[in-house]
Amino acid sequence: MNPLPILALAAFLSITPGFVVAADPGRPPADAPTPIPLERIHADPPLQGRLPQEARLSPGGGYLAYLQAAATDGDELELWVLPLPSGSARRLASVADLTGGRDAILSEGEKAALERRRMWQRGITGFEWCGVHDQRIVVPLGGDLYLLDLPKAAAMAGLVADPAAGQAARTQRLSFGDGEPARDPHCDPTGQRLAYVRLGDLWVRLLDGSPPQRLTHTGGELLSTGLAEFIAAEEFDRFDGYWWSPDGRQLLALEVDEAPVPVKQRMQIRADDSQVVAQRYPAAGERNAQVQALVIDVESGRTRRLQSPPGTEYIVRAGWFADGTPWLQTMVRDQTELHLVDYAGEGEQPRRILVERDPAWVEAGDDLQELEGRPLSGKPALLWSSEASGRRQLVLVDRVSGAMQALTSAPEPVTRVVCANASRVVWAGATLRGRGRELFETGLHAAQGTPARIIDPGDPQRWRSAKGDRSCDRLLVRESGWAQPPRLRIVALDGAAPPTDLAGDPPDPLLQRIVPGVQALEFTAADGRTALNAFYMPPLGPGGTASARPVIVSVYGGPGSIDVGWYWHWQAPLFAHWQRLGFGVLLIDNRGTAGRDRDFTRAHLRAFGQVDIADLYAVARQLPARIEHVAPDRIGLIGWSYGGFLAARAVLDEDTPFAAAVAGAPVVDWTIYDSAYTERHLGHPASGNAAPYREANLVLRAHRLSRPLMLMHGTADDNVLFEHSLKLMQALQREGKLFETVIYPGQTHGLASRQLRLHADRAATDFLVRRLRP
Repeated sequence: MNPLPILALAAFLSITPGFVVAADPGRPPADAPTPIPLERIHADPPLQGRLPQEARLSPGGGYLAYLQAAATDGDELELWVLPLPSGSARRLASVADLTGGRDAILSEGEKAALERRRMWQRGITGFEWCGVHDQRIVVPLGGDLYLLDLPKAAAMAGLVADPAAGQAARTQRLSFGDGEPARDPHCDPTGQRLAYVRLGDLWVRLLDGSPPQRLTHTGGELLSTGLAEFIAAEEFDRFDGYWWSPDGRQLLALEVDEAPVPVKQRMQIRADDSQVVAQRYPAAGERNAQVQALVIDVESGRTRRLQSPPGTEYIVRAGWFADGTPWLQTMVRDQTELHLVDYAGEGEQPRRILVERDPAWVEAGDDLQELEGRPLSGKPALLWSSEASGRRQLVLVDRVSGAMQALTSAPEPVTRVVCANASRVVWAGATLRGRGRELFETGLHAAQGTPARIIDPGDPQRWRSAKGDRSCDRLLVRESGWAQPPRLRIVALDGAAPPTDLAGDPPDPLLQRIVPGVQALEFTAADGRTALNAFYMPPLGPGGTASARPVIVSVYGGPGSIDVGWYWHWQAPLFAHWQRLGFGVLLIDNRGTAGRDRDFTRAHLRAFGQVDIADLYAVARQLPARIEHVAPDRIGLIGWSYGGFLAARAVLDEDTPFAAAVAGAPVVDWTIYDSAYTERHLGHPASGNAAPYREANLVLRAHRLSRPLMLMHGTADDNVLFEHSLKLMQALQREGKLFETVIYPGQTHGLASRQLRLHADRAATDFLVRRLRP
């Protein structure tokens, strides 16, 4: 389910027309605060302004490249570049620039790959710097690949008389003749060769105009080499399926055989047509794709197959060490063990470096790096993150012996490594009991116990992430706060230059007048001792007497998620709209969500719909005593995906404290959700774990529906299949239970258009007004 990316873009997204609602329910009186029409919330330009997307520093530090919405269409992305340190941004390419006005038609595979990345915009949706220099960018678009040769940054800085005048680069279309799409392009480290996947096989071509070379010849409908399988992309955030060796002479590639994966017949219902889509979808307890690692010599095409450690079910990460040794990170099926192995010399057998174990599950991460400035046993030490201490921290690993030594001892978890060099490691870590994110620097040669340095100190109530350049001397920092939309800054770690703000389109001045202030609260979990983070926004408009105000609880609540944080919440304008309709709004992070110590984050083990629901009930029952004028019988719940599961589950109880619920794309029966996510938390259904699946099955609780329920779902959802909502609808109908339904023909797990997002918000708001306000 990969919940955090779903929630960050759509805690409540994805639905479709077919439900009539009032044009503007609950119009506030003349003396109410500034009204916020839902139409303005979803209009273009967005209230929060526009920030560059997918921004990446070039390997040599001469450019920043990023995607930015077109001036005439906020949903179409263009490629822009900014010469550093003090150039002016200019548009490098748009779809029209590259195609000559042709439409870029995506294949079903390309659409599915964008869905896995939660990318719903059009236009140029990806790019890659080519090699270790700053002169080439590769752009995949509509099955073709485009190579853009840039001038030197200094020369480009002088070409910026008109930033929108078009590209200042020579563009080459790498065409393949028969229209079969080329996917996932990656240049070798020298920038001379380009690899890509086409017809299920890996291809390589020199960028001097030479014809392409087909490296593998096994590709077909069920067998491919070089692409990430569904589970890898959806649940382990591995989107690549091959990696260049440091010298550019070999490829480490993954061969994926989907033949064992059961086929799900998915009805893709649209307004004007319907079709049956056969999708290879591994549900809990079913067989996964078989994945085999290969090392391919680019010149000769010679291939050797690498043996995975015994018990391997998933290859979650892969790559090369600087000395040319390939490595894999693999997991067993129940995800309680993660193995890091390498393959020295020409051997095919794995050599174990370390094993990470956890009785609940091990989290996959991207923190593995070599530290040239810190040798151990004659090889660069490996930077690794581990929760063995009960809180994720950074450790140094001896690649020869596997021995570990602590590098950080932060009071809250390390969330990810940003970059490292011979003297420092830059990392992001949780603060304020998981509600904040800060950037820290730890010296590789500092005495043990030396506190980490906060990079560019500021207001602690903020949320920061970063990307580093190749040398880890310069950071691209993304920072936001509750009332502050994200901004980008370039920060030099040596302090020689002040931080540089990267301007995007500024927020609408209306935003600062309407964005709701929040009251940070602490509730007690159902266990009677654990503190839960919460944000509350009080009602500002009508809604009954001063002693009886309704409250909307917005929740995701699943593993890996954080709703209560000092970051810009994209739904803040919607919350402000609800406030003006007389609702209080509450955000809560129950046990099992992210950002805190291991015992907190593992609370979902064998307990979907149990620990989380118990905490939500406890909070709802504490709320009237904590906040004045809350009507205890008019507290509603709304959520999407895992949050949709919780919302539906919360009203399938006779004694629920919730008066109504809106459940978007809910998981109803976990036996038909995907294998890796479900088994990580509930165990294999055939291994004595039937009880957790039964407890979390909403169909078995249909007879207990006791409050108004609205179900929302897209018919083409390939993540939480539409079958989930259909099963619950059928069960409720058989029990004679009334409920409301909003169905979105042809829509997947996330809504792709502003019009549909507007419709979703209007439908849910109308329901909540009717069901919660007196």
